Amino acid sequence: MVHQQRSQGRLSPSGDTEDIEKSGEEIALLLAPRLAYFAGVARTEHVTRAAHEMRVPQSTLSRAMVRLEQDLGVDLFARHGRTVSLTPAGRAFLGSVERALAEVRRAAEEVRADADPATGKVAFGFLHTMGAETVPGLIHAFRADHPRVRFSLVQNYGEAMLERLRAGELDLCLTSPVPDAPDLVARRLDEQKLRLVVPAEHRLAARRRVRLAEAAEETFVTLEPGYGLRRITDDLCREAGFKPRIAFEGEETETLRGLVAAGLGVALLPPPAVARPGVAELTVTAPRAVREIGVAWLEGHPDTPPVAAFKKFLLSRRGRLLA
Repeated sequence: MVHQQRSQGRLSPSGDTEDIEKSGEEIALLLAPRLAYFAGVARTEHVTRAAHEMRVPQSTLSRAMVRLEQDLGVDLFARHGRTVSLTPAGRAFLGSVERALAEVRRAAEEVRADADPATGKVAFGFLHTMGAETVPGLIHAFRADHPRVRFSLVQNYGEAMLERLRAGELDLCLTSPVPDAPDLVARRLDEQKLRLVVPAEHRLAARRRVRLAEAAEETFVTLEPGYGLRRITDDLCREAGFKPRIAFEGEETETLRGLVAAGLGVALLPPPAVARPGVAELTVTAPRAVREIGVAWLEGHPDTPPVAAFKKFLLSRRGRLLA
């Protein structure tokens, strides 16, 4: 059956007729507020009954259906006194409308669930070096008082996490160095000593302490440019009076530690979660070799209750984050 097409011009949001065809986005914005009304009338096949169920004036509902048909340029209903029935076009439209409304309901339920104080979700990013002990310990301690809060976890290097923070994909992230940017809020939580890691048979391996300048002639293995620890390594070497010769650039500190054990070079690294054989880890006495660990979030971004609770918990761990 051919759908009955209306001949009049389409309506603007104000109700004035227009001869210009609207884009798909304009049509969607125009129709969206009326779709639930349409589904209610289609379900009851009675405008008065639908108005009563949806708690809107009958006149409002009737006008909305007329404007919906005018905007589409298609008759959706056949009128029979006080009752209505769907035309073939109306039945085809109803299927899509019901799917769209179901998706909106699902999305609303999901965001409300994520914001629930007891069972909501926290999207949390952290450095690779925080993954073995620090972050599991933090989550375990937090869930002692918030046992049903859910976590969406992202493990990455600092710059990548800050990008995801800005994109709205993360609520909070643990990173180093502590960022200084106008669109972010960052708080220092702790600092971690860095060690000069050398092969077990290295000339310095018998030492407990070393000045970084004593490694000026060594070959280094480091993280790739863009990683916070790489910037710290470059800065410390510069402060010690030399530019490091790089043999390898990687993405994981434990990979670097393994390459040091294999004799490929030396590295400035945070302490390992588990001691690794084949290397010696030396305290650096000069310059002061530490990295600051901080938590960052997007300036002006409203927190859901679970995010606010976890942020408060993290800030309460100042000075003992790494314990």
